[in-house]
Amino acid sequence: MQTQGFALMSDKARLHWVALRDTAPQLPVVMLHGGPGLPDYLGDIAPMVADLAPVYRYDQRGTGRSPWDGHHSLARHITDLAELLDAWEVPRAVLIGHSYGTDLASRFCMAHPDRVAGILLMCGPFVGDWHTVYQAERDHRMSAAQQGRLRALKQLPCRTEEQEVELLTLAWFTDHARPEDGWRWAAQDAQRRRPINWAMNGELGREGRVDPLDEHLAELHACLPVRAEILGGANDPRPVSALELFALRLGLPLTRIEGAGHEPWLEQPIAVRAHLRRFVQDAVRA
Repeated sequence: MQTQGFALMSDKARLHWVALRDTAPQLPVVMLHGGPGLPDYLGDIAPMVADLAPVYRYDQRGTGRSPWDGHHSLARHITDLAELLDAWEVPRAVLIGHSYGTDLASRFCMAHPDRVAGILLMCGPFVGDWHTVYQAERDHRMSAAQQGRLRALKQLPCRTEEQEVELLTLAWFTDHARPEDGWRWAAQDAQRRRPINWAMNGELGREGRVDPLDEHLAELHACLPVRAEILGGANDPRPVSALELFALRLGLPLTRIEGAGHEPWLEQPIAVRAHLRRFVQDAVRA
């Protein structure tokens, strides 16, 4: 059964949420999408585990159906998740974050460890100086013409709808292991994952660089629940070595999905579904 609604935050923002659940009360799963600045895109993943536990998703403020024109901060996004759990009457939840959602899940875990029953981090967070390696690998997966066109589109003071779709397609297709499929998926997402809140992306990106998660790993390690794991695509252009370093420093198991990039459920849905189901089963039974 799917339900949806809006939750009113303490600062009057209204966040849109969707839930897949049956009538039996169970420990729920909350899925945290990435970006930052994208609307929720984890609707294809939620059904993989919805028969095992209720699954909640939401558009982070300023994205999708959650309007917000004010300032963005990591602290406010953490508070949003806590207030959503209150609105859903959920004392504790299993968190599954993807990309930026892994950073949000990790920071929420430090702020509210008593509310996290388990945490699965998909394709992030990455620690160390990984951006240089990521950029080099992304360029390697693009032609010189594609690189030049992407730079030109980024430099435009304003873009038409067609130019925005082209920019996003160029920026995203290298996230996938297979270029031909990557281009198709990126072109589709450039139409669906809109509009992008670039202001939110910039504000949270700058705050994350000033206060990187790298500097809080000892605190995070002390707060992690018993059920905590990392899942990554072996062919993600973001360096797997940075994910391995994160796993090593926190003593967490890392599963690499072969033949998959930054969104492994697209290229290897069977493997990802099996991993998510095993993790959720373990977490809700703990």
